[in-house]
Amino acid sequence: MADKIKVMIVDDHDMVRKGLKAYLATEDTIELVGEASSGHQAVRRFEDLHPDVILMDLIMEEGNGIEATQQILAKDPAKKIIILTSFYDDEQVFPAIEAGAMSYLLKTASSEEIIQAIYKAHAGKPVIDGKVAQKLITGLHKTPQPVDQLTTREREVLKLIAEGRSNAEIAKLLFIGIKTVKTHVSSILSKLGVADRTQAAVYAYQNHLFSK
Repeated sequence: MADKIKVMIVDDHDMVRKGLKAYLATEDTIELVGEASSGHQAVRRFEDLHPDVILMDLIMEEGNGIEATQQILAKDPAKKIIILTSFYDDEQVFPAIEAGAMSYLLKTASSEEIIQAIYKAHAGKPVIDGKVAQKLITGLHKTPQPVDQLTTREREVLKLIAEGRSNAEIAKLLFIGIKTVKTHVSSILSKLGVADRTQAAVYAYQNHLFSK
């Protein structure tokens, strides 16, 4: 008998995790080895759980799925990560794929689609939701903009800069150190090609990066 595919679930909603566990329980060749309720917890736990495939949510309060994907694959590039989320905007899709996610599914996917995505990911075959695939195709023909270079965290920092927040306020709101904030600010200024945070804020507003 072939070894079971070991799966880990990462989602901050208890009901979502329970639903996924129910799906996986119907498959004799899939074994749920553990779960995590945040990106930070996933990074801490995956080395002990040794999953083959990780179902990863994106938007979580303590460490988002993109950062967790990057950190997990930096430690173990062989891990297969399936993004399973409700979001498919550009700010999520492209960074998730660039982070190394194998597949990208929406939470509207059926249980059968999720199960098949696990089997395919384990075999090294990606599965991309149709709406997400369309975005990726459109993105190939899109002229790159300076803002496209920003990471998810840098976008968060830029949004707060545009709101007039100080480095200390940004550090407090994002639960990071002031030195880290300064590093992000320097990177943002460099990528946007602007001289200071005021110009960065103006750039954000002129390009309608953040809706009110």
